[in-house]
Parts: sequence; structure tokens; C-alpha cells
Amino acid sequence: MARWTLAQRTTRRKRGRWLVRLRRSASLVGLALLIGVLAATLKSLVADPHQPSAPNEAVFEAMATLQQELNEARGNATVLELKLERATSVIEYSSQYHIPADLAGGIYDAALSEGIHPALGFQLVKVESGFRAGAVSNKGAIGYAQVRLPTAQVYEPDITAEGLQDRDTNLRIGFRFLKDLMERFDNDLRVALLAYNRGPTRVAEILQAGGDPANGYSRAVLKGVPTVPSKMGS
Repeated sequence: MARWTLAQRTTRRKRGRWLVRLRRSASLVGLALLIGVLAATLKSLVADPHQPSAPNEAVFEAMATLQQELNEARGNATVLELKLERATSVIEYSSQYHIPADLAGGIYDAALSEGIHPALGFQLVKVESGFRAGAVSNKGAIGYAQVRLPTAQVYEPDITAEGLQDRDTNLRIGFRFLKDLMERFDNDLRVALLAYNRGPTRVAEILQAGGDPANGYSRAVLKGVPTVPSKMGS
């Protein structure tokens, strides 16, 4: 029975991905046709010597209008592609981690806005809080990304513990902190993750003394994340 349930789940997941891709293909085909028609019309106004002569001003106005419509159609196609890419990714992450799509969307958007790979964002939240909104550590780390209040106040001086429990605020500050740690530690993601877990001051002291701050944390976070360059162990 368990095998059959797993098979059903896999089938629904594949069907969902297929429907998203089908909608994407249909929408993009429609926009591609519109762009093609507008481009052809614009080209004919310029290149067709058999068209009846018209006042130059009218021709230029028609060309300008068509060019604007063409640019708008291309812009809409790009926006639609990005929206569909996001929807597909959110569905896949939601299925992979067995979390609501709304939470998956929040993690995905926060990761992109702070300049880290979404896969890294999801793994960080998984390891830190197990995707539990109300998670609080014995050291006072709060929420999905397990951010301590003093760390959050570096970015938002007036933030309170209650404010840090807000999902989007918590994710944004956590991911921004990780991004800053990457810059501080010469873009070595593994060291940055250790600093996120153990504290940047402590990790810097260990490195300066010639030690290795590895404790297994970065290995756990990077499991399943696209390969990244590293200068040390985990």
C-alpha cells in the first residue's frame, strides 16, 4: 500500500510539472506569434515598395506605434517566462521538501532577492529549523533561518524578537547575513556557512590560529546543493 501511495504521489508530481510546462509553451507560442506579426508588419511598412504612398508623418507614426507594441510584446514574453520559471521552481521545491507552496515561494523569492542560490536557501532553512516557523534555539536563534536578535539588529536596528518571527523578514535577514559572510570570507561558501553556524568571530579566530572550524554543518547544508568551489573541508 505504501508503494502505491508513493507511486500516486510521483504521478501527481509529474502531472503537475507537465501542466505547468504545457501552459508555459502555449503562452509563449501565443506571444511569439504576436511578436512575429508585429515584426512582419513593421518590416512591410519599411521595405515594401508596392505599398500605396502615404504621408511620411503617418508612416512614421504607424512605425513608431508598431515598434512600441513590438517592444511591449517582447517585454511581456520575458516577464511571462520569468513568472512561469518561478512557478515551476516553487512547485518542485514544495514537492521536494514536502512544504506548502506559499512557504516555498517565500524562501525562493528571499534567496533570489539576497543573491544566493534558491537550493542553498532551502537547505539552510531545512538544517536550521526543519521549516518550522516558531523554532527557537537554546541560544536564542529565531525562526526559519534561526537568526539571533543582535544579528538582525545589525540590519534593522529597531527590529524586535516578535518582528524577527515574521517569515519574510526572517528569511531576508538570514540570507543577507549569509551573503555578507560569503563576502567576508573571500566567497568561500563552506567557511561562510560555518561562520553562520558558529559565529564569524569564532571561525575567524580558529582560522587565524591555523585551526579548522569544520564541524559537519556546511556538509549538511550543501547536501543536494549544486557544486560550489571550496578552499577547505566542511
